[in-house]
Formats: sequence, C-alpha cells, structure tokens
Amino acid sequence: MLLQTIANRGIRLGTLFDRAAARHPDNSITLDHDLDVAPELGRRLTVGAVAGLVADLAARLHAAGVRPGDRVVVYKSHNFDITLSACALARIGAVPVLLSPHLDATTVVHLIRRVGRPYLLTDRTTLDGGLSDTVFPTVAGVLLASGDHPSATSLRALTGVPNVPPILMSPDHPTLVTHTSGTTGLPKLAVHTGRTLQARYRPQASVAALVRRRCPVAIHVSFVHSRLFTALAITMLRGFPLLVLADNDPDQATDLFLTHRPGVLETHPNSFLRWERLADDPRAPLATVRYFSSTFDAIHPRTVRRMLGASAHPKPVFGQLYGQSEVGPVAARAFTRRRPEDADGRCVGMPFPGMTDIRVVSRNGRPPTRDNPGYIEVRTDGRIVTYLGEQQRYEGQRHGSWWRMGDLGYRTRWGCLHLLDREVDEIDGFGSTLAVEDTLFTRLDELVEVIILPAPDGPPVPVICTSEDLPIDVDRWAGAVATLPPMARPVQRRLADLPQTATTKIKRLELAKQLLDRDSAAG
Repeated sequence: MLLQTIANRGIRLGTLFDRAAARHPDNSITLDHDLDVAPELGRRLTVGAVAGLVADLAARLHAAGVRPGDRVVVYKSHNFDITLSACALARIGAVPVLLSPHLDATTVVHLIRRVGRPYLLTDRTTLDGGLSDTVFPTVAGVLLASGDHPSATSLRALTGVPNVPPILMSPDHPTLVTHTSGTTGLPKLAVHTGRTLQARYRPQASVAALVRRRCPVAIHVSFVHSRLFTALAITMLRGFPLLVLADNDPDQATDLFLTHRPGVLETHPNSFLRWERLADDPRAPLATVRYFSSTFDAIHPRTVRRMLGASAHPKPVFGQLYGQSEVGPVAARAFTRRRPEDADGRCVGMPFPGMTDIRVVSRNGRPPTRDNPGYIEVRTDGRIVTYLGEQQRYEGQRHGSWWRMGDLGYRTRWGCLHLLDREVDEIDGFGSTLAVEDTLFTRLDELVEVIILPAPDGPPVPVICTSEDLPIDVDRWAGAVATLPPMARPVQRRLADLPQTATTKIKRLELAKQLLDRDSAAG
C-alpha cells in the first residue's frame, strides 16, 4: 500500500511548490545565499512565498514568449533560483535544460547547439563571462534573471504581469533535461519525463519514510542535478524545514549547522569528505544529525566513520545511494556505528525490491568476482528516455531492458553489489583503484583527496591533496603504501586546482591529461 501511494503521488515539477504550500504553507526554506531573481525576499522564506515566486517567474517567462514544448537552457550563476526557474518553466509546459555554472563557455555553446535553438535563461554576469560573442546566433532569445543587456529580455522588466494557469503535460513528455558529469569528456544531455522522475521518487521516498520525526533537513546538492528535485519533493511534501546550501565551505557550513541544527544531512561524497573537519570542532556542528545521506557515488569508509562519530544521537545512520544521472538511485546501503567499516568499503548495497534490479555481466566468460570484475548493469523505470541529440549513443548503453552503468564490479553470494572501478579508469594488473584509495584514506588522516591514475610508462601515479596543503610526510607515505600495489612517487596538488564536475567529482581523464602534458613539457 505504501509503494502504491508513493507511486500515485509522483513528481509534477510545475506545481510542486503549490502542493507543498497547500499542506505546509508556513514551513521554512533557509538559504546560505540571496536569490538572483528575488534578492529582496532574503534568505529565510516560507514555502508559500516560494510557491508564489515560482508562479510569478512562470508568468514572466510566459510574457517573454516561452510556450509549451519550448526548450529553455538555464545556465546562470550558481544559485537556488536555477531550481526554481526549472519548476517555473515546467509550470508553463516548457522543458528546462539545466547546465552547470561550472561548465566553460565553449562547452555550453556546444551543448546549446545540440539542444537546437532553445531560449537561454542566464544573467548579465554569466553572459559577460565569455558567452556574449557566440551565444546570440545559437538561441531563439536570451532571458536575463538579473541584470540588463540590449539584446536580451530582462525578467525584472516583466514584474507584475498577470499569473497564468499551470499546464499539465503528459507523464511521458520531457519535463527536465540535465547533463551527465562529464568525467569522460563532453557531457551528455539526459532527458527525463514525469514518469521517469516519479519512478526515481519511489525508492527514495520509501527510505525517507523511515524518518518519523519532523526535523530540519540540510541539503547541499548541485542545483542542476535531478536528485535535488526528488529530494525537494520528499522533504517539502512532508513539511520538513529545509536548509539549502550553495557552498560547501566548511566554515560557512559550520555556522549554518550551529544555527539551524539539522537532523538530516545530504550532500555529495566529496562534500562530506571536505566536512570531515567539522567532526573535530568543539562546538559540535553535526551533533544533531541522526541521518546522513550520500548521493550516487561510493563514499570512503573513513568519511562515514567520522560523520557517525560526530553525531550525538545514540543511533545515527549513514545512508549511501548508488546510481547515476541516467537511472537515478539503484542500490542503497546503511552504515551504523556498529559497522561503519565492515566488510569492504567498495560495497554499495542492494537494489530496491520491486523497483530496481542489478546484474553483473562477465567480460571474459568467467564468473565476475573481486579479481575478475564484470560490467554492472541495472534495470529501472527511472531510466532516462534518451540523450538529447545522441540517440545512437543512448542505444549503445542499452542491452534489452538493462542499462550498462560504465562501472566494473561483482555481487557477493548475498547479492551485495561491490563497485571496483569505472571502466575507463581501470588499470591493468593493479586491482581496484578505488579500494586502494579507500585504504590510503584510512591510513593517512591528513589526506583530503587521492586519485590513482595510469601512467604511459611505469607504475600508476597517485595524485594527493592534504589538509591545509601541507607537504606529505615521506616516511608516513612509505609506510601507508608498503603493502599496496606498486605506485610511482605521489604528485601533490591543491584540491582547488583539480578539475571537478558539478557534483565535485574529480575529472580523472582530464587530470591524467594535465599530468601527461606536464611531463611532456618537462622533457
């Protein structure tokens, strides 16, 4: 009955805030930044006020000429109004195409061309950041969330236009386009429908139903990621106060957590890694958190242990979701203090019964094992319907009803999925790079990032970042790697200098190219 109720609820982005406001109009949404589209609203808003803002934005977008079925690329400064603009566009039947502010202008123009003369919703600051000379001929029109430009339409100038009724599109009509991480090259544009987003909502809502007491929920998830929309639906429809972070700076996060005292905390694995230092803060900013949630990527056991140890709750839980942009969450695992590091840190959990399925396909005819990993494939109704402009590429990852994740792993006799490597990151004869990275994190507390990369000639190269950017102790490093597969001397970098995706994953291929170019220049 629970799953049926969840399935019927679904996600209709255009009226999401309306439905939340009908149930809990005075529930709060607190931001760590001002909204570009409405800075006058401040940083503490009610759900009712946000619902009104979304309806007003929809009216202004309609007045600017956007109509049902139109595609609108949203590429603007990092801000929660990216998400609100997507809901406003869906409200009038348009299709928002969300591009991360971290993408460079050249990549953005390429993706806009792939969309096919859409509208562009941006701001003057972003427009002046390299787009102005190239973007106008590629779009149907430029709309500005803030600022003015003689060749663009300012949404501010349309304030006060009458509201328009929401348009309900077919559940199989595209309702949102997001892009993949781009860790292996140019991002792909993933097309979601109301039906596929609803399918992603179901497993996440079934897990969230375990949180009985209404408490503040803190979320730091990329504003262009599909996960944020399901997280908002789950949180707001149940009336949980919401804290939305645009920045994962540890000092800023500490201040916010001390003020608002969240009971649930969700972010990307690398943000949790950056927040490990909060566990040592004598003010205990994480003391009230009972539920930690990590999205879509495997997380290092050390980080799990630090987070659970920072909670003052007698029985905190760390939930890990494994999935990707194309399919949503497909497996989950829960950690407690009794077993934060049990078995293998590469274990990413079990599929959701009745909602997702997983298989591992052999690459050589032998059964997939830890020493002989196979291709991870999943089956879920949450799978996207295409890559925009790249249907052949989409079909290349389909195998009947199964979707190849691009990851290598195996399943234990109990069915637990173990993720060992991305296919493109595998190093012949080395074993799991991710498992070795886990071990190094556990043995060297000063590490804040470690990436093991292949070398054209010689052993793999570990790229490391340390707390405070202090030089790694040579003897401690030698002791940590003594029992691990042979590696070259570590290359130390500042974390801020590593190429990252919108979800703070390290772009390994780009980093490897940087090292290769450096070595070539040296000699």
